[in-house]
Amino acid sequence: MSGVGEILKAVGDFGRFQKCLVLLSVIPCLSVAFHQFCQLFMVVEVPYHCDTSWIRAVGLNLTEEEQLNLTLPRGADGEFEQCSMYSPVDWDLDSIAAYGLNDTEKCINGWVYPSEQPPSLLTEFDLVCDRKNLNDIAQAIYMAGLLLGSMIFGPLSDRIGRRPVILLSVFLQGLFGLGIAFVPHFYVYMAFRCVVGATVSGITMTILALATEWIGVSSRPKAVLTSHCCFAIGQMILAGLSYGIRDWRLLEIAGSVPIFVFFLCIGILPESARWLVTKGKIEEAKKVLQKAAATNKRSLPPELLEQLKPEKEVKSGSFLDLFWKKHLLKVTLIMSCAWFVNSFVYYGLSLNVTNFGLDIYLTQLAFGAVEIPARVGCIFTLQRFGRRKTQAVLLVLSGLVCLIITGIPEDQPVATTVLATIGKFAASASFSTSYVYAAELFPTIVRQTGVGLCSMSARVAGILAPLVRLLAHYHRAIPMAIFGSTPVLGGLLCVLLPETRGTDLPDDTGDGRPPPEVYENATSGSQNGQVKGKDDGQDSESTKTTYF
Repeated sequence: MSGVGEILKAVGDFGRFQKCLVLLSVIPCLSVAFHQFCQLFMVVEVPYHCDTSWIRAVGLNLTEEEQLNLTLPRGADGEFEQCSMYSPVDWDLDSIAAYGLNDTEKCINGWVYPSEQPPSLLTEFDLVCDRKNLNDIAQAIYMAGLLLGSMIFGPLSDRIGRRPVILLSVFLQGLFGLGIAFVPHFYVYMAFRCVVGATVSGITMTILALATEWIGVSSRPKAVLTSHCCFAIGQMILAGLSYGIRDWRLLEIAGSVPIFVFFLCIGILPESARWLVTKGKIEEAKKVLQKAAATNKRSLPPELLEQLKPEKEVKSGSFLDLFWKKHLLKVTLIMSCAWFVNSFVYYGLSLNVTNFGLDIYLTQLAFGAVEIPARVGCIFTLQRFGRRKTQAVLLVLSGLVCLIITGIPEDQPVATTVLATIGKFAASASFSTSYVYAAELFPTIVRQTGVGLCSMSARVAGILAPLVRLLAHYHRAIPMAIFGSTPVLGGLLCVLLPETRGTDLPDDTGDGRPPPEVYENATSGSQNGQVKGKDDGQDSESTKTTYF
């Protein structure tokens, strides 16, 4: 790359221009948090039983208690069965009361729910009994949408740019999010949720890439982690919003409409100067750099801008570069594994918020609140210990906590919730580390594709997480044992990755020289303010700022 790093330093590492960019990410991050976990509060467990109104034809004056005693069998615990009923007969009421009913069958006329219960996905679409698993399947389909978005929006933003992909994702998320509130059938709901999931990937990955490529070395991770803190705040807002709005359709509208406010700021959303230069769009890059400098009240010397020269052959990274080059293959495989296990334990805990035994709104509030110190704490741990150690330790810690939960008795909800909160803390901090780490490991021309691939592996884990929860039917400890063992293994693999603390972003795939060597030299060289081993064609910067 021809001097874009030097020019970005002249523009300012974290001036008004970059601060506006971080501020722009707040609204999408809040919206993403809502869509990620809103379904948990739309399927609130309520008492229910089979609709046995058939007996009213022969016993019009029966009380509700009498009706249930005559038409519903009782379980071993003495409570009415929720998923079976006595088969209807053509007897009169006296015969039914005298001889009783013996034959049972599934609920053929639907179910009855408390009349005072606000409409929910459970009551409106009968997500009970044989249809109960549709709740977890719907979560898995939403996660499949996240995977689909990783496959589509990652390479698309490398091809057409960061800005158009962000705008497209935000528009589709608002449109389909609002449409969910008016769906007539649960299968339509799942299809719309899949689309919303795809847009979540488009927003999170592309805003990450845009912020990473505009913000200077010293402030880049802090800005990314700030966006992650907004995601945590969004989870806390969701707890309050869902507590105050119990009607699931109104809740969906309340959570989807605010994203359209983003379009009021469309004029100040920039394209990535780094991406423009990698695509040979030098004049456009100069214009956006000059605009950024003016916003930061800086001036760019003409001779500095002239360093931006189009290459004779514009390099274009491809998906295959991640596997054909040995050093990128190692990074790709290990980071994909790290993202997979991180997502696995994160969603394994987050989607279990209704099963820890305490009030779900307070638990969600705690789960959201604990992410803020987790994200902020990353700033200090990354600065003190570097990326590699932080990533490995946090993954192992989150896994060990889940393994401990498997030994806690069911009648200890407080202890379980406290441990789950600690696990959520470690998993959240690890997730923030993964975003920063992956963005620094992959070169510019394949960065979004590489991060997109990592995101794809995380989404596969997200798809599996709600399905693994179904194994609790066999033993309640099985899901947590699985959620706990995988991040421990993933954390140990991260020890094999190179350290990237104090280095600049690589722009090309190395032309045969492995980035790990560059990183290792840079780490030692940064102590003297120098970075060695830069490849020809990359930014010719000799003085580097050590960060994190």
